[in-house]
Formats: sequence, C-alpha cells, structure tokens
Amino acid sequence: MVTVMMLTAFGCSNQDAEEETTDTSENTLTGEPDTLNQDENLIDNENENVPEEVTETKNESEKEQENKMVLKINNEEVLVEWEDNESVEALQKICSEEALTIQLSMYGGNEQVGSIGQSLPRNDINITTDAGDIVLYSGNQIVLFYGSNSWAYTRLGHIVDKSASDMTKLLGNKDVTITIQIDTPATSK
Repeated sequence: MVTVMMLTAFGCSNQDAEEETTDTSENTLTGEPDTLNQDENLIDNENENVPEEVTETKNESEKEQENKMVLKINNEEVLVEWEDNESVEALQKICSEEALTIQLSMYGGNEQVGSIGQSLPRNDINITTDAGDIVLYSGNQIVLFYGSNSWAYTRLGHIVDKSASDMTKLLGNKDVTITIQIDTPATSK
C-alpha cells in the first residue's frame, strides 16, 4: 500500500522512477519485500468467501434438519445416529415419499426382524452387533438388536438414547411395529 501511495505521488511524472520501482521487489522505505498488496488481496479473497461458506453451512444444516429420519418403536420416538451410506440414503428416499411402517418379529432372543418390502443397496460385512444397532439383512430386511449377534450385515444406524436394558424392555417381550419417517414440522413431537 505504501508503494502504491509513493507511485501515485512521485511515479506518475517520472517514467524512470516507475521503471525502477517495477524492476525491484523491495519496498523503497523499509528495504523489505513488498508483500503488502499480496496480503491485502489474500485477505480480500478470504473475506469474499466467508458469506458463501456460512451460507453453505447453514443450507446444509437446514437440509439435514428437513431430511432427518425419525424412528418410532410402537409410537415411542427413539434417537438414532444414522450411518452415512447408500443404504440409508435409499431408505431415506423411500421415507420421503411416505412414512414406512414395518411389523417386526422377535428372532433368536436378541433381535427383532421385519421386511422393508423392497431391496436396498447393501454392503454386508461381518460384524458383531450391540443392543441398539439397526442393520440391513439380505438387502430387504431391517433388524433392531436388543442383544448381540455376529453375522454379515450392512449397518444402518444405532439408537443412542437407550441403554441395553431399555432396548430389552422395548424389544424383548413381544413383536413390535416400527415407523420410519422424515421429520417435518407436521411430524415433530
């Protein structure tokens, strides 16, 4: 900035002074490299991007809120941390059209299983489940665990607001009905 001011004040009438200033990379007052203009440009460029980044983050956050899937077990809403994979995206697409209600049946003394009614993309891996895990089995069945099992599944999510004993109370006594839907103001608690 100092160089620009000096050029404006002294350099306009003297072509030799202008060429000398252009040829050297040092500031004539301090003897230091003239990086001030470069730094100002960087700061200006960074400031120009801030509103876009804030807007993008806000839009992404709003989108997540609009597209948040909600799981209810016998009409009791549970908090699920959904996986970020194509199986969950496909499930979300199904639920965006209308709520998905599935009748689950007890199986093996540690899980409830029910048909989704269609196949989802799958990426099965051998895992050991814990109480609260939600998985996809055979591409077309959803499984909620209140115990543990080792098998090849695709992870869908995990119920994070219930303990193992809470999950046993919810799932371990009789068949249940689950509903998965997209949370909107009309479907919120």
